[in-house]
Amino acid sequence: MVTKHQIKLIKSLSQKKYRQQLGLFIVEGVKGIQEFLNSDFELETLYTTKQIFDAPETKTIVISEADLKKITSLKNPNTALAVFNIPKPRTINTNGLIIALDDVRDPGNLGAIIRLCDWYDVADLVCSVNTVDCFNPKVVQATMGSLARVNISYLDLEEFIASASKDTYGTFMNGENIYTADLPKYGIVVLGNEANGISDGIKSIANRKLTIPQFGSDKFTESLNVANATAIVLSEFRRRFTEM
Repeated sequence: MVTKHQIKLIKSLSQKKYRQQLGLFIVEGVKGIQEFLNSDFELETLYTTKQIFDAPETKTIVISEADLKKITSLKNPNTALAVFNIPKPRTINTNGLIIALDDVRDPGNLGAIIRLCDWYDVADLVCSVNTVDCFNPKVVQATMGSLARVNISYLDLEEFIASASKDTYGTFMNGENIYTADLPKYGIVVLGNEANGISDGIKSIANRKLTIPQFGSDKFTESLNVANATAIVLSEFRRRFTEM
């Protein structure tokens, strides 16, 4: 049985201000919950219609499918919903390859980029303060559990890049062809807002500008989706330094 108080709390976590106040976020579905249970994230409460998780009994509440529908944000809820604690920020490893996002707003894009960082073994994703919250339920759902393995930091992006003293590569419509440019094994790669690209402040401090060339003869396509661009960029950076 889910109480009114529990329903109210869970529903409130759809809003960023309550996630920040309470230090909690939601994970839905068996796969995503399993990923977080196997990580360092601390479980607050697990609501499940089936006893299929290796989770503390004191933090597990078995509920009906009707109760699950009361607390889910999904049209077709999948077995369980869990509430986890938001971890404290971790130190950024500036010696690796870092993806930086300048004001990315779409939850689906951020979720896909987090999955790409996980796939290409990028430990740190650095986001501007205006980038969509990684604990937004839509972002969490889109990561398919990869959020549990990528360190995500929100900070003043200009200040971070200036203080990092690393090669910084921005993605632009006009720049060096990424397939022929000299790329390092490590550095910072910045991708910009869906509509406006990289901000003027970041443009001024990015010491290298990269372009993904367009091969089609029809030039009406304005730009690539930011998640697709991230996939191409990461693939090319990793390809250069992977022994076959």
